[in-house]
Amino acid sequence: MAVKAKQSNPNFQSKIATVQEIEEKLKNAKSVVFVNYQGLNTQEDADLRRKFREADVVYNVYKNNLVRIALNNLGITELDDKLNGTLSVAFSNGDEVSAAKIIKDAKFKDKMEFQFGLIGNQVLSQAEVVRLASMPNKETLIAQLMGLINSGARGIATVINAVPRNLAMVINAAKK
Repeated sequence: MAVKAKQSNPNFQSKIATVQEIEEKLKNAKSVVFVNYQGLNTQEDADLRRKFREADVVYNVYKNNLVRIALNNLGITELDDKLNGTLSVAFSNGDEVSAAKIIKDAKFKDKMEFQFGLIGNQVLSQAEVVRLASMPNKETLIAQLMGLINSGARGIATVINAVPRNLAMVINAAKK
């Protein structure tokens, strides 16, 4: 009887919906960063949320127990003991580094501390999240790769063009 009463409770139904929402966000995110956010004022929070929106990052504060249930439902149990204190969650949907980079580059980063993160089902330690934050984003990596490819092609073209040019110089020098 007590279980039926609990299941029909609107608050219980709301918690179930929140757990399902968290599960969906975890499944769809390219990376997830968990941050201790103590001390942010409303202006700093608004600035952070604006930057997150621009980078396709969803930022929420959930009850740790609801996050724990969602993670457990997805088979991630090694974070159970780490879900303590005032944690916020940043779900990076655009690329793997956006959320961590924004937090690292925030002017009030002394009020936010990385706790741990996720890429897929792989758990990242605090140090790994810090390293993730220092990596270039996908667009930058592609630009760097294209630059390397282009410089190699440019070098080959220069060498190929040098042969006829040098031959022409030798022929001109022989005429004189």
